[in-house]
Amino acid sequence: MSNDLAPGQLLARGVCRHLLSHDFVTVEELVPASGLRVDVMALGPKGEIWVIECKSSRTDFQTDRKWQNYLEWCDRYFWAVNDAFPTDLLPDDTGLIIADAYDADIIRMGPEAKLSPARRKLMTRKFARHAALRWQAARDPLFNAFSIP
Repeated sequence: MSNDLAPGQLLARGVCRHLLSHDFVTVEELVPASGLRVDVMALGPKGEIWVIECKSSRTDFQTDRKWQNYLEWCDRYFWAVNDAFPTDLLPDDTGLIIADAYDADIIRMGPEAKLSPARRKLMTRKFARHAALRWQAARDPLFNAFSIP
């Protein structure tokens, strides 16, 4: 199965596995707003929301022009990279996770910037709907998530 996944997806899988050990549930490829798609969004046991962007190479990071737009949609922001990634490229004021396809380690916590209650409610609702649609698609081969209003 690993051969079917892109390098960033393999990092996301390891991140999701690790975050579950911290009692965070995750979804991948969530759209917080038009034109944005986060690699991993995590929902913690106290309602905290983290965004994790998975970067598989220097080029992948350097061509990302949207990452700062994700900051307003989470309480903490992280980069997830493999152990060969040149981490000195990553901004010091963001979180850092070293990951592979099987697990991850949080190396540096992203600074906390708490969401407003209204934004938290919106993101929690988006998270729940995204997770439910993904689960329905996994169960029903004829389900078309793109037909949902």
